[in-house]
Amino acid sequence: MGEAKRRKAKGEPTVASRQRKRQQLLIWGGGSLLVVGIIALAIYLSTPGTGPVGSLPQAAEGAPPFPAQFDQYGVHLGDADAPVVVREFADYQCPACANFSRLHPQLKADYIDSGKVRLVFFDMPLSQHRNSLAAAQAARCAGAQNNYWDMHALLFANQSAWSTQSDPLETFVGYAGELELNTARFGSCLRREQQRDAVEASLQVARQLQVASTPTVFVDNIHLPRPVWDALSGVIDRELAASQ
Repeated sequence: MGEAKRRKAKGEPTVASRQRKRQQLLIWGGGSLLVVGIIALAIYLSTPGTGPVGSLPQAAEGAPPFPAQFDQYGVHLGDADAPVVVREFADYQCPACANFSRLHPQLKADYIDSGKVRLVFFDMPLSQHRNSLAAAQAARCAGAQNNYWDMHALLFANQSAWSTQSDPLETFVGYAGELELNTARFGSCLRREQQRDAVEASLQVARQLQVASTPTVFVDNIHLPRPVWDALSGVIDRELAASQ
C-alpha cells in the first residue's frame, strides 16, 4: 500500500514539531507499540527477500510499515502526500553516498516534481569521518535560509575538497556565498552549532532502526540492498502501481 493511502486511512500526521524536548520524548520515550514495530522491521530487514535471484527487492509478507513518526527528523523534498516515500540515511563524507546523490536530479525530475514521490534525507554522520557532522550542520544551516538542497548538492559534489581539511568551516561559508546566502548568519549558525541537535536527533533515528551503513535507502518499507537507479526506479514504479 502506498504511504499516502496508509497515512490517510490511519490518520497519521505528516508534519510535526522539531523542538528539542519533543525530539527527545519521541526518540527515547516512544510507546511500546512503536518499539515493537521497530524490532519487527529490524528482524524483517535481516531476512533475505523471497523473490528469485535478480528480482526487485520486496517487503516480506506482514512486514511492518516504516515508522513514519520518525520522518520529522529528516529533511523533506516533495509533496507531503506523495503516495511513495524514499528514505535515505547518509553521511556527507561517505563516497558511496556521494555516488547515490547523483541520482537525486533524475529522481526529482521523474518522480518528485510530479508529486509521485517524497524524499526524506536522514543525517547519519559516521564517527570515523571527522568532518561529516560539520557538513550535516552546514546543510541544515543553509536550510534555515531555505536553501538546504543546493548546499546538499554542493557538499557532495565537492566532497574530496573539504573532507580532508582540518577545519572545513570557512570552506562551507564559501559555499554559502556561492549560493548567495547571508554568510554572516550562516557562519554564526555553524560556529554556534545551532543545528547540531537536529543532526543528532536524525542520527538517533538511524540507531533506533539499527541502520548499520551508508547509504541505506528504503522505498516505503522496502530496503534496497543495492541503491542503484534500476532498483530504485523499479521498486518505485511497482509501489506506485500498487497505490492506485
